[in-house]
Amino acid sequence: MASTTPIDSPPPTRTHEAPEQRKTTSTGRAGDKVFLALSRGSGILLLVIMASIAAFLAYRASIAISQDEGNFLTTFDWNPAGDPPVFGIAVLLFGTVVSSLVAMVIAVPIAVGIALFISHYAPRRLAAPLAYVVDLLAAVPSIIYGIWGALFLVPYLEGLNLWLDAYFGWTYVFDKTEVGVARSLFTVGILLAIMILPIVTSVSREVFLQVPRMNEEAALALGATRWEVIRMSVLPFGRSGVISASMLGLGRALGETMAVATVLSPSFVISLHLLDPGGGTFAQNIAAKFDEANELGRDALIASGLVLFVLTLLVNGAARIIIARRKEYSGANA
Repeated sequence: MASTTPIDSPPPTRTHEAPEQRKTTSTGRAGDKVFLALSRGSGILLLVIMASIAAFLAYRASIAISQDEGNFLTTFDWNPAGDPPVFGIAVLLFGTVVSSLVAMVIAVPIAVGIALFISHYAPRRLAAPLAYVVDLLAAVPSIIYGIWGALFLVPYLEGLNLWLDAYFGWTYVFDKTEVGVARSLFTVGILLAIMILPIVTSVSREVFLQVPRMNEEAALALGATRWEVIRMSVLPFGRSGVISASMLGLGRALGETMAVATVLSPSFVISLHLLDPGGGTFAQNIAAKFDEANELGRDALIASGLVLFVLTLLVNGAARIIIARRKEYSGANA
């Protein structure tokens, strides 16, 4: 018996989704809304916490600065318990910036070199243990670095200081004018470089490993050497990541407390002779004087902490601007 359904008629279409499909779709949309709300709430909560910290620091700092008989930005002395109280951050700002810059100059090139060796030169059997050791060094507590620096680094740096004084004393920076152990800003910079080296290396290594394989193979196909591949493909791709890693390391160097307090011989004197004992940083001064300070002294230390807080924000903001410009530049040339 012939069928009454036309041969060319399309198959019946389903006008409604199955209950299971409707349930999955609605659940996915609800999940997206919940995730969006949580993400937005987390961002707002972070901003609220940062604003609360800034407001607290600013309030306590205003109390201290209003009673300061000296200039808070230019005074070299730190005596909030005196009569009258006189204190300033000139020495602390100088020591914090100089020791951090020394650490960056030493650590960043070495970290980039180690990251390139692990990611592009070392065989796999060697690269994996090296990467593990670098990541493990990043987890070492600051006080361990401080004890090692005080008991091992400081005594053995005296020879290096004498060598720098003998051959580079003409630069004024490495002119050693005082006799004493190597508890100087230069020693602090070396210790900070060792501390931030694993962080910069780990982040840079992960960035270099994300370079598209096709870019490297294309450069090799054109006859480039391994270094030319790194210079033309790897480094341009990872430049923004290296900047981010460097700023992350700089943030730790600026705020490092216990290691600096263990190694540095504090004094409120600004000297461009980096090999001479003395100097001071914000974090070291807060750790050394907070317990023995009176109420005004603690407010003064909080005021110095506010300066460090602002300095860290400026560093991170500058890093974000540099990275954003690099992305715009890369996008324009793409």
